[in-house]
Amino acid sequence: MRILIPALLVVALASPALADNYPVSGRWGENRSGDPDKGAIDCNGRRVVGFNGNQRTDSKGGVPAYRNISVRPYADGWRIVDEFTTGQISGGRTNITLRKSGNDRIELSLQGGSTLKLQRCK
Repeated sequence: MRILIPALLVVALASPALADNYPVSGRWGENRSGDPDKGAIDCNGRRVVGFNGNQRTDSKGGVPAYRNISVRPYADGWRIVDEFTTGQISGGRTNITLRKSGNDRIELSLQGGSTLKLQRCK
């Protein structure tokens, strides 16, 4: 029993922290002027951001996938910390703010100051 408790403690401390899930799910396409205000849109030929549990993908490229580290309420949305890995960067982190602007619309305020407006894909 004396060996079992320290062994369990070592395993618990060595295990990766559980990531939070994103506050939205599914595929979201870049919103263009002239898109309908409500409902899902056809996302063919658009930049698409996908949210699946604690994973986020972006069709723009550069980073193949992001893994969510934390989601915290912030103003009228959420402050999100993601981790990513590329061929040259391992364990990089980025901060974004996600805000719902309707049932089928969200806005991502990206690190660096740009805002990406997205609408749910059909």
